[in-house]
Amino acid sequence: MSTKPITIHAAKSHLSRLIVRACAGEEIVIARGKQPVVRLVPITATEPRRRFGSMKGRATVTEAFFDPLTAEDLEGWGG
Repeated sequence: MSTKPITIHAAKSHLSRLIVRACAGEEIVIARGKQPVVRLVPITATEPRRRFGSMKGRATVTEAFFDPLTAEDLEGWGG
């Protein structure tokens, strides 16, 4: 979703609104004169953060998980 570039002056005047729009997924391009120079993107869009314990209750580990590996299994894991 591409939009018309916004001038630096307009970006300074409307920064809060531009941040909200960028966080909503809109592409915000800031230009110096007519030359686009910066793209405003939310940090969460580039690096999703994993939460500890987010898989709790979704996976099951049986007692067989703790059994010793066979010789064939060990070879598959490199020794």
